[in-house]
Amino acid sequence: MTEPFSAVDVIRTKRDGARLLPAQIDWVIDAYTRGVVAEEQMAALAMAIFLNGMDATETARWTLAMISSGERCDLSAVTRPTVDKHSTGGVGDKITLPLAPLVAACGAAVPQLSGRGLGHTGGTLDKLESIPGWRAGLSEAEIIQQLIDVGAVICATTPTLAPADRKLYALRDVTSTVESVPLIASSIMSKKIAESAGALVLDVKVGSGAFMKNLDAATELAHTLVDIGTQHGVAVSALLTDMSTPLGRAVGNAVEVAESVEVLQGGGPADVVELTVALAAEMLALAGISDVDPARVLASGAAYETWCTMIRAQGGDPDAPLPRAAHVHLVPAPETGILTHLDAYAVGVAAWRLGAGRARKEDPVQHAAGIICRAKPGDQVEAGAPVLELHTDTPEAVPAALAALEGNWRIGGERAQSGPRVLDVIRGKLG
Repeated sequence: MTEPFSAVDVIRTKRDGARLLPAQIDWVIDAYTRGVVAEEQMAALAMAIFLNGMDATETARWTLAMISSGERCDLSAVTRPTVDKHSTGGVGDKITLPLAPLVAACGAAVPQLSGRGLGHTGGTLDKLESIPGWRAGLSEAEIIQQLIDVGAVICATTPTLAPADRKLYALRDVTSTVESVPLIASSIMSKKIAESAGALVLDVKVGSGAFMKNLDAATELAHTLVDIGTQHGVAVSALLTDMSTPLGRAVGNAVEVAESVEVLQGGGPADVVELTVALAAEMLALAGISDVDPARVLASGAAYETWCTMIRAQGGDPDAPLPRAAHVHLVPAPETGILTHLDAYAVGVAAWRLGAGRARKEDPVQHAAGIICRAKPGDQVEAGAPVLELHTDTPEAVPAALAALEGNWRIGGERAQSGPRVLDVIRGKLG
């Protein structure tokens, strides 16, 4: 077979700052998936894109090419309106766990295809796998049946969904080309559009514990994501949300599941409840469900019942005890005062070093590892009282976790004003 383009020519085009033609993009993604374009060639192209960017037309076409590398889910058998949510990742971000059953309890269907954690941000599947018996891998037929029967599913992406993205994602991770808005946006949206949900709400995190550290960068990413969805006929909204401090009090795997259950049972930290309800309201609006108040449904216990049904449907036991760490190390307050600062990134790195996360995709995680924030910024603390609990099965990891936290939390005399969790909302316009 004679190839219509040369990888070297495509690389040179983007290296020199020119626009890639739609046919070039279609070919390079297809040829890379087939193995015709070598890893080192795609690495060079990814770096050229990282340095010179892609415009909106190129990014939309790149996304379409990655969708076309595999199959799309067929959700036509699901009679409820379908809506999904995606977060760009943060520290203590367990929102998917209470959100999916809540939105399902409100009348929509939520096909939540999720991933695993890498580095300082946790993965939804890692968290749920701390529940005895729960399984992440479902076939498309099982996904559809669970959406019909339960209204919500949280599971791993199927192998046929955007396979080009799976290859490219791994390559970007080892070639320092992750931080590229067009590549991030096309990676997220190729999977979500191939998933075929009727609408999508994006939670774009901003702050030290997020991928995007400042509001300008996060806003650019949010607009790019929304524009791609709009060009592909998907109703999309993006909420920009604060990730300068950990979300909730639990950071890890089993500890985040426990906190999510608290929220579903009518309790839990106020910031987790606030963001869960805000995202649910946006998802329901896009799904055309306007007569249901997600806050009332959450308080009623109906979302918890849906959670239990969803977990059982995937082999899990929602009543089984969650794993507990073999070792708990308390970090005390050195003085009495107000906790004025607790850096999200530092807490995420510390939890990762305790075993809650992984450095490489093939690494195992400790289900019981993590951190409980006994105090959050604005809380009064007493000298000697614990501010943080470090949970791990490997106590030799504690010094490295403490090193990550050093200098990244402070006690002062005045209570600082806490800002809003939702910083902005960007909505796409179809038609």
